Amino acid sequence: MTALSNVFNQQIANWTVLYTKLHHFHWNVKGPHFFTLHAKFEELYGEAAERMDVLAERLLALGGRPVSSLKESLSLATISEAAGGESAEQMVAAIAQDFSRLVEELNEGIAAAEAAHDEPTADLFIGMVADLQKSVWMLNAFLG
Repeated sequence: MTALSNVFNQQIANWTVLYTKLHHFHWNVKGPHFFTLHAKFEELYGEAAERMDVLAERLLALGGRPVSSLKESLSLATISEAAGGESAEQMVAAIAQDFSRLVEELNEGIAAAEAAHDEPTADLFIGMVADLQKSVWMLNAFLG
């Protein structure tokens, strides 16, 4: 369970950082794509909140303890906070890159779940990978 707990907590930490990063982008996006991206970032931070909750509740169901402080999340996350001053295109590129990183880490989580014979967790991670891959494609399509 330790390896799987680590996967869960890294994901929860990453989604915690992304939740804040997406708010930052939502509040600070400017330019001709403002209306499109302002709404999209709001949609994405809503999804981030849902993912954090689903991951934490699954970990709790397995007897684990989810990361639940900002300090702890920042120490575990592989996703970086927003730097500030990003252009709209840089914001979109950063989210596409972050989502790609999450796909890589979730694929490692799928292997850990399968090794632990935890098919429900593997299935949860597989669903997230499919959603994230679609989002990466759409974000990259926006960038041209």
